Amino acid sequence: MALTPEAVAALVGENAEILLQTGAGAAAGFPDSEYRERGAQLVERADLFARADILLQVRTLGANPEAGQTDLELMRQGQVLIGTADPLTAGEQIQTLGTRGVTLFAMELMPRITRAQSMDVLSSMATVAGYRAVLLAAQALPRMFPLMMTAAGTLKPARVLVIGAGVAGLQAIATSRRLGAVVQGYDVRPAVKEQVESLGAQFVELDLDTGDSEDSGGYARAQTEDFYQKQREELGKVVAENDVVVTTAAIPGKQSPLLITASAVEAMNPGSVIVDLAAERGGNCELTRGGESVVEHGVQIMGPTNLPATAPYHASQMYSHNLTTFLKHLLEEGELKFDLEDEITSETLVLRAGELVHQRIAELFGSADAQGKEG
Repeated sequence: MALTPEAVAALVGENAEILLQTGAGAAAGFPDSEYRERGAQLVERADLFARADILLQVRTLGANPEAGQTDLELMRQGQVLIGTADPLTAGEQIQTLGTRGVTLFAMELMPRITRAQSMDVLSSMATVAGYRAVLLAAQALPRMFPLMMTAAGTLKPARVLVIGAGVAGLQAIATSRRLGAVVQGYDVRPAVKEQVESLGAQFVELDLDTGDSEDSGGYARAQTEDFYQKQREELGKVVAENDVVVTTAAIPGKQSPLLITASAVEAMNPGSVIVDLAAERGGNCELTRGGESVVEHGVQIMGPTNLPATAPYHASQMYSHNLTTFLKHLLEEGELKFDLEDEITSETLVLRAGELVHQRIAELFGSADAQGKEG
């Protein structure tokens, strides 16, 4: 859900009139009655689109191509759409939204600065994904995670390798440790070693030159194919030693780096599990199939693409907080204000009244309309 009942109450306090699609929150654990109690008006979907000045969604057309198409005819010139939009890869869908004359803010483009942390949707959803990934693996693994001393003998703990120590990876490490596994963490960025070790995991260090591994936003920087080839060779040895591998390595707007080869999977023990959180962009494992779970060489390889949806109550709670904080940032005395001198506003604004105004996205998709514009 884009808004929880608590968020509705907060926005009503900002002199906003809140319209909510009837029944929209039920599956996430938020009944209509809770929204009514906090001041929301429950309406049907078509009526909501007809009346709303600002539309808050979880996944807009770019991030949800099939279902998003049904909303297009309901949108009108001048409406403001805020949500996830997959703007760095969904160029066609962004242009289609532009034909409706809407203004679009893409939450994935939130700058990684201190005052925007409470609006960081990617970090919120990665927290859920990292946690759920480990639970998936624990359920699929034909052994238990913790060390156990029993009357029937000693049970050795499971060994878990987490590749990528961003928010999802760190959450996966923490969850694996809570379940009692022996955990290793690897990231191409040496700077995260302290974070990995602070969670009780061993940091894996490979014989690689990682001097330019991190960009200004804190994300892993794309490397050369020679670098990835050597990385795959080195990682394959570590992968073979573990019962569970959780991969989280992603580069915004680009294909996920291939880190685990088919031969590395073959070297794992039968019954081992790989959960590939980079599946939506091709996956970190050569054998991953997005949205599917397959067994190759006796190893189960899972490619989930929307794990936050499997924990909808808390995923909604975090997303709603991100969205509400951002909306309050845009509102001034109940009116929507666009301060393009503020990087939170300018870096998330993709379309303005249908015109593509985000320079980076314009350059990605070859549009000349936004060349030289701020954003």
